[in-house]
Amino acid sequence: MVMLKNIPRVLSPELLSVLARMGHGDEIVLADANFPSASTAKAGPELIRADGHGCMEILKGVLKLLPLDMYVEAPVMLMDPTESDKVKGIKTPIWEEYKAAVNQSEGKNISVSLIERFEFYKRAEKAFAVVATGENALYGNIILKKGVL
Repeated sequence: MVMLKNIPRVLSPELLSVLARMGHGDEIVLADANFPSASTAKAGPELIRADGHGCMEILKGVLKLLPLDMYVEAPVMLMDPTESDKVKGIKTPIWEEYKAAVNQSEGKNISVSLIERFEFYKRAEKAFAVVATGENALYGNIILKKGVL
C-alpha cells in the first residue's frame, strides 16, 4: 500500500479511486449491513466492500475529501423507515450522528431529506457507487451527492 499524508486510514484505495472519479452530481451510497449492496450493484453502481467498518467512520473519512452539492436542496439523503416500523417505534439515533458529522464537515447546517425505502433502493441503483459496510444500525443507509470545489 502506498502511504499518503492526511488520507483517513478507513478509506481503501478502491474507495479513494471512486471518490476521485465521481463528478458533480454523482451519488455514493454508504450502506448498512442489511442493505442489498451486491444486488444493487448489479444494476450499475460500483461495489466497494468495507465490511469491517461502520457507516459513521466511513462517512467521516469520505467527508474529509468529498464536497457536498450545495446546488441542490438536500445533498444528503436517508432511508425513511416503513410505516410499520414507525408504528413499532423503531428509532434511528445514528441519523443525529450523521447530521452532526455532515454539519461539522461543511461548517453549517446541511439539509437532509428522507426517501421512502423502495425509492431509496431505486435511487441507489443509479448511484456511482455503493459502499457495503458492517453498520448494524437500523436504517443506517445514507446517500451523498458530490458537489464542486
